[in-house]
Amino acid sequence: MNHPPSRMQWYSLAVGIFAADQATKTYVDMTTPLGWSHYVTSFFNLVHVLNPGAAFSFLASAGGWQRWFFLALALAAATWLVWTLWRPLRGLEGISYSLILGGALGNGLDRAVRGQVVDYLDFHVRGMHWPAFNLADTAIVGGVMVMVVRLLMGEKKS
Repeated sequence: MNHPPSRMQWYSLAVGIFAADQATKTYVDMTTPLGWSHYVTSFFNLVHVLNPGAAFSFLASAGGWQRWFFLALALAAATWLVWTLWRPLRGLEGISYSLILGGALGNGLDRAVRGQVVDYLDFHVRGMHWPAFNLADTAIVGGVMVMVVRLLMGEKKS
């Protein structure tokens, strides 16, 4: 008999994302100077930058209030996601919420402790440059993508 995943599996996925995100940010922070850049391929560098804003450096130069705004937003989202994951959920729904929760907690902790988010993944192609990002950002975007796929596939809500 096929049992749906338990809430502890969803929380474990979120905690795993959070832990991996914090481990990579701590590694970058401890082993490279701020502003560091390392060429990897013609389209990708590893970097060490701080982002006081949100995705794509949105509101990065807003004067400091954005730290508290984005921290409050991350805490509100995390609270709602913890509550949502308590309910029985189908596979893709639970995966998407868990990824978003892990990412929100990772970037939220950065804002609370560092005041800014550590970013280290830097992509660029033919003169176009994508703003640097991190594992938490990737998990959040991935969670949203899984949610969209779930909606397009028509997976029924639990």
